Amino acid sequence: MDGHLKLSPAARALGYAGLVPQIICIALILIGHEWRYSALAGGFAYAAAIFSFLGGVWWGQVLAAGRMGAGAYGVAVLPSLIAVALFLPWTFGWEWPGPALFYLGALIAFSPLIDRALGLATRDFLRLRWQLSLGLGGLTIALGLLAGQVI
Repeated sequence: MDGHLKLSPAARALGYAGLVPQIICIALILIGHEWRYSALAGGFAYAAAIFSFLGGVWWGQVLAAGRMGAGAYGVAVLPSLIAVALFLPWTFGWEWPGPALFYLGALIAFSPLIDRALGLATRDFLRLRWQLSLGLGGLTIALGLLAGQVI
């Protein structure tokens, strides 16, 4: 891909706006709002949806490139499967959501490594991916740290 392609201001603004839901979830917990447990669940669901979306982005990039093997498609499917696996402890009543939020946050934070490994993202896109992924990953980890105050 052309490493000089620039992202539009709208793409950047909407990308950064994607951090707002996690910020709201953290704020609800910090102010002690009655919806703080729902904020944890919502924060997990949002992060899991975004992580799954990233897998879809990878799938689309691999498909458009038309030159990748089955391994690249397998990597693209993993975020959805991992997100569901991280949700299972909650459904069984095990320790949740702290550990799941930590893992999910770390996976999101380092997900641009996959973009880099696939080599299909422009430099501008990859730079934005790092900023947004570190932001959402860090906010999701923060939710995991706050989970002990809620549960």
